[in-house]
Amino acid sequence: DEEEDYMSDLFIKQDVRPGLPMVRRVKEAIQKEERQKEANEKNRQKSIKEEEKERRDLVLKSALGNENKGFALLQKMGYKSGQALGKSGEGIVEPIPLNIKTGRSGLGHEELKKRKAEEKLENYRQKLHMKKQANEQAADQFRIRFKTKQEERKMEGDLRKSQRACQQLDVQKDIDVPKETWFWIEPEEEDKKDEEDKEDEYTSSDLSVSEKLHILTAYLREQHFYCIWCGTTYEDSEDLSSNCPGDSAGDHD
Repeated sequence: DEEEDYMSDLFIKQDVRPGLPMVRRVKEAIQKEERQKEANEKNRQKSIKEEEKERRDLVLKSALGNENKGFALLQKMGYKSGQALGKSGEGIVEPIPLNIKTGRSGLGHEELKKRKAEEKLENYRQKLHMKKQANEQAADQFRIRFKTKQEERKMEGDLRKSQRACQQLDVQKDIDVPKETWFWIEPEEEDKKDEEDKEDEYTSSDLSVSEKLHILTAYLREQHFYCIWCGTTYEDSEDLSSNCPGDSAGDHD
């Protein structure tokens, strides 16, 4: 390469401000690259598929003319351009769209993929529905167990109250031994404070708490004319029957 002539006009006209020559050279290089890309794009040989697509789009965009035999027959039968098909004009106006298959997959593959996607979505929805139902059932079961537990604790408290009343009324009538061992509360059980942590108190019988409560309630009413639910001792059975709101534990709130 020949050395530049520092006395030439080209050298004198250059902008010698710091940094500007480098920026100009970069900008010129980018512009030159873009021009080269445009030239390559223009000179590039179009593929057969691209040419077919261009010709197809051009034909589809253009309306049918009189040179088309089918269109000419329609015109002879009274059809006008833009008019709907059919005797009374209830048919379609635009032709049925043409869907070009460009992929290499077989016929029906897209429908199969669509059906599988729909089945997958439906399975997912069913799983969500089943999960929601399971959560609701679990919540219902928890509420039922919680309510049952509360009722059991209340029943146990009513039984202990009945046992204390039975013991007190029996002692007042000089009865030293209860009719059934579980009619009275044992002393060591009465001193226990934590009712939830202690073991079952009523292992002396196969009767349930509900059955014991029913039997003891009947005993108090028959023997002492006492209703644990009213907290009242009546004069006799007639007074109990006429003034007590209920004749059994189940009749009281």
